This record gives sequence, structure tokens and C-alpha cells, in this order.
Amino acid sequence: MHQFQPVDHGEPSEKSEFYLAYSERYLYIAARLYDSDPSAISARQLVQGQNMGFDDAFEFIIDTFNNGRTGYQFQTNPNGIRREGVYDQPQNLNRDWQGIWQVESRIDDEGWTAEVAIPFITLNFDPEVEDWGFTIARTIARKQEEIAWSSFNRRINPTTTGLLTGIRDIRQGIGLDIIPSMAMATGKNHSTNDSDNRYDPSLNVFYKITPNLTGALTFNTDFSATEVDNRQVNLSRFSLFFPEKRDFFLQDVDIFSFGGIGGGNSNFNAPNGIPFYSRRIGLNSRTGQPVDIDVGAKMTGRVGQWNVGALAVQQGDIPGLEGQSLFVGRAAANVLSESSIGGIFTYGDPNSDTDNYLAGMDFRYQNTRFSDRYTMRGNAWYQQTNTDDRSGNDKAFGVNLNLDTQGNGPAGSIGYSYIGNEFNPALGFANRRGQEQFSLQGRFRHFFRDHPILRVYNLFSRFNQYRDLETGELVSENLFARLININTHRGDQIGIGFARNREGLFEDFEIRPGIVIPAGKYSFTNLNGQIEISNQRNLAPRIGFNHGEYYDGDRTEYSAGVAWRPNEHFSFDLNYSYQDIELPQGDFVVRLISANANYAFDSKWSWVNLIQYDNFSNTVGLNSRLRWNPQAGEDLFVVINYNFDTEGTFTRLSRERSEIALKYTKTFRF
Repeated sequence: MHQFQPVDHGEPSEKSEFYLAYSERYLYIAARLYDSDPSAISARQLVQGQNMGFDDAFEFIIDTFNNGRTGYQFQTNPNGIRREGVYDQPQNLNRDWQGIWQVESRIDDEGWTAEVAIPFITLNFDPEVEDWGFTIARTIARKQEEIAWSSFNRRINPTTTGLLTGIRDIRQGIGLDIIPSMAMATGKNHSTNDSDNRYDPSLNVFYKITPNLTGALTFNTDFSATEVDNRQVNLSRFSLFFPEKRDFFLQDVDIFSFGGIGGGNSNFNAPNGIPFYSRRIGLNSRTGQPVDIDVGAKMTGRVGQWNVGALAVQQGDIPGLEGQSLFVGRAAANVLSESSIGGIFTYGDPNSDTDNYLAGMDFRYQNTRFSDRYTMRGNAWYQQTNTDDRSGNDKAFGVNLNLDTQGNGPAGSIGYSYIGNEFNPALGFANRRGQEQFSLQGRFRHFFRDHPILRVYNLFSRFNQYRDLETGELVSENLFARLININTHRGDQIGIGFARNREGLFEDFEIRPGIVIPAGKYSFTNLNGQIEISNQRNLAPRIGFNHGEYYDGDRTEYSAGVAWRPNEHFSFDLNYSYQDIELPQGDFVVRLISANANYAFDSKWSWVNLIQYDNFSNTVGLNSRLRWNPQAGEDLFVVINYNFDTEGTFTRLSRERSEIALKYTKTFRF
């Protein structure tokens, strides 16, 4: 074992021992994590599946195909909390994926221990491949120290794994998961005094056609226990991106990733041009309300060097539109040592009866050993759509190149994309049609040696420019630079930077009802900064500011928050954002408030609450979820959703809509 943070391949401060074994059906991993001060071990997360970045933890990555491209990550803390994810790209871990596995942990006089059992039916693998990519890691929270068995360039992911050899004669049983569930809900529209009740049985079936190829069926799919979206206030001319959180669509989500587009869920780098965006299915694009999925079928996995995926869904009726049939097909072949080339095809429009097709190809290049310090990644992709009622420029393409390091020194990326005016991915996401984008990023990192307080200094800048394809005129441009960004050994952070923006409005832009910014060209700059106290502390406040010009006026933005985790049972996180915008056409204020209040009775019972408010909708939303999780694969949820109209002030809350739902689901494995 060696450190990979803060000292790359440094000597660990504490001793760690790991044990591995396997039977016909399970992979077993045990950890003895010695600690010279067991009383200082951090174990404050007691809610299954939640972030444990402030806790002592151990995790491991398994690349069952040993291809350095995808894999699974499993993580636990001294409370035995499970958190997992799947790598849909080597640098992108999707934490919304959930797999079934078992873990028990405890703290003792020598440190802490954990024992893990992973059923092979949870994993896709090739029984002919006896060598798996594997690494294991430990976090010592109070020291911000991370230790691993195999790492590269201060990082662990599927490209940095070592080998777990001799995996043979393993089984998945029949390979059948049957997951029935029952949801009962009662709702009320308080403005009309109308009530409705529903009883929704649903069924998901997963079958391992081969150990590395999974078929899935879903009937009358219910998503009532899915987490609600975090609210966003949109002050731009372009639609926002929200990540997928529904389990059925997250199963083997890595198979459908395309071209490295987006690289995350940030709206600054929203995945403009992705061909498949699963939130198009089962959600009404106009109202945001759920739409029934009558039946869905999916097949995903690996066949030789090919990664394949197919999804077919029959969506239920929505007002004014009969249910639509939808299809997505994806195949990619592994080439070179770490790269792939593939194609994608989609058919159907969930919000229209107009025929829509999309076809695309992509090449994803990766070389993790480009040098002793750098990883090189690149993507090139092309797509074409065909929509019955559209004609014109319906193609899109892009290319990017990234040279990355987590160690000392510079790094950066460059990219270009082209989205035609009539490019119409009905099952995808494109919020900037008829534009070409040029992007450039630069980074510099320096780790301090033997400094008593400071750990690392980061310098970061990014440049994005969008131009109209027909006229070549500027649509928008952003230059952001973080000139000072310093982290301490405890994880505290301070940053100061500036941004310069240019906007080209081809037509008047109504930023708020009654406040219209005239068409024209605008240039404005601002200064920004932030201070964050590490969440390793029980009380962790954070503040930020952004002040400067805004179009032909001014904007002052403040953000503040505090996380309070006094023990493993209770946690509270409050966020407040305030923007004061003054324009010649009118002034307005933007407020966005969210609060998470969670209580864990033990590792099986938890109560998670999210309250959100924004003054654009003038509504307060409450999402409260009581969960009983006696074991992985079995859940009982009581979910309460309540919306209130604030009528412009918190002193007058009026009920709009309420719903209480009870849902039970259990996985039967054969």
C-alpha cells in the first residue's frame, strides 16, 4: 500500500491489511485498518447510499473485463454504509447506479474492520477472462490521506488498476432477478379540492443471458420513490440539464455513453448534443410530470470485444398524444489498448407522433501511460437526425483532446463542436442548436512539500465561445479564471477569480416577466471568490460572492451555506443563494434556498428531508422519505411530497398539491 494523496507513492501513516477470497457465487473482501488513535476515526454517515466523503472509508474498483475503460466502485465506512457507482467513462463515476452487495463494519481498539460479500450476479463479466482489473484504497479522514494498492498520478479509476488473477469456475446461479413492487399513493390538488388515489403494482425482471449480457423487462414502471431534482433558476436563453436518477435507466448506463460529450452533469458544460438522454422517456417535456411506462425491455453487456446495448419502451398516453414506441441501440468495439469505436441509433419521439431517427458514430481514445505523469484522452463523433417535418442542416459533430495530470505541473484540453440548426435528437439533449462551440481549458497544480498548513495550489482557467452557424456572429462567450485556489491539509479551501462574458442577442430576451433586454452585443466582467471550511469538521460553513457588470447593468450575488454533522444520526445542510440584478429595463432579485435535514435511526432506518424554495416559481417544495432498508435489494419507502404557494411571502403559505406514497420492493435472486 502507498499514499496517493497528499504524497504520490508516499509512505502511509497507518497500517492496512486486506484479504481476498472467492467462492462459486461470491467475491469476499475483508479489511483490517489499523489506527494509532481509534477515538479519532470519523464515522458520521449512517444513511445508506449517501456521501461519506467526510468519513474514514475503504473502497475498491473492479474492472471485470480488464479493459481499462469501465468498472464498478464499492465503498463503505466504519458504520457499514454501502455506496457504489459505475464508471461510464474512466474519468466519470455515476453514483446513481445501485448494486446488491453486503457489508458489515465495526470500530475496535486497533482501528476498524470491514467484511464485504459481492454476489457475482451483481457484476457483468466474461467467464473466459481470469484476470480482473482491481485496486483497493483507504481514506483516513482527519488527515485527508488516501492510500491505495495500485494508482497512477494521484488517482484511482479503471485505468489505474492492478490485476486480480486466477478468477475461474464462478457462477451467477440461474442469473435471474425478479423485482416486484407495490406503490399506493393518495394525492390532493388543494386549489380545486380534487383527490386521486392510485395502486400501482410493477415488475422488473433481470436475466443474465450470459455472464456478461443482461436482459431486462419492466412492466408498469413506478418511480414514486425516486429522489426529486435539485431546483435551478434559469437566467439564460437555453434549457437546463438534469441528471437521471431512476434505477431502471441507470442499469448498465455506461453502455450508452457516447463520444465523451459533457463529461458530467454541470450546466456550464451541459452535454449539448448527446444522442440519448433517458429523462426524455417517462416525463412530459411540457409539464415535467411523470408519464406511464407500460412496458420496457433492455439488453446490455459485452460480446467479445463489443459493448452492446438496446432499449425499447412503450410509453403511456399523455394529454393529446397516444403512447409512443421508442428505441435506442448502441454498440462499441474495443480497439487499441484502451480506446473504442462505435455507433448509436435511436428511433421515436416521446412527445410527438412525428417519426424521428438518429444515427451516430464515435471514436474514444485513451492512453493512460502517455508519459510518466500524463494521461491523454480524445473523442471524435458525428451524428445525423431525420425528422419528418424538418429539413435542412440536421448534422452534428465534435472533437476534443485532453492532456491531464493530478500531479504538479500544467494540464489542459481543447475542443470543438458543431450542432446544425435542424439537428433534432428527440431522445437526446441539445440546448444550443445552430451553433458551433470552441472550448479551451488550462490547469496548473502545485503540491507544497512539508508545509504545516497548505497542501496544494491550483490555477484554473476555461474559455468557451459559441457562434451562430449561419451568420458567424457571436452568441455567447465566457472566460473564467481562478487565480487563487488553495487547499489546506484539513480540506479547507479559498479561491479568488474573475470572469469576462460577451453575449450577442439576435432578438429581445425576456429575462423576467416584464423585463426585456434589447437585442444587441454586450460585454461584462465580474470578480468572484469563495471560502469553504472542510466538511471533516462537525460544523462546516461556506460563503461565496460574485460582483460586477451584467449585460448593461450590474449583478451582485452572494451564496452561503453550512453543513452540520454532530454525530452519525443527524445531519443538516443549508444553502442560500441571493442575486440582486439591476438593469435599465428593471431590477429584480433571485433567491434560491434548499435545506437537507436527515436523521438515521440506524443503518437500516433513515429519514431524509429536502425543502426547496425559489422566488421565480414562488413555491416551497417538501420531499420527505422514510426508508427501511433491512438488506440490499429490499426497501420500504414512505414518501411525502408537499408544494406550497408562498404568494410572494413566507408569511402566507397556501397548499397547492400534496401526495403521500407507500412503496415496497424486494429483489428475489435465482
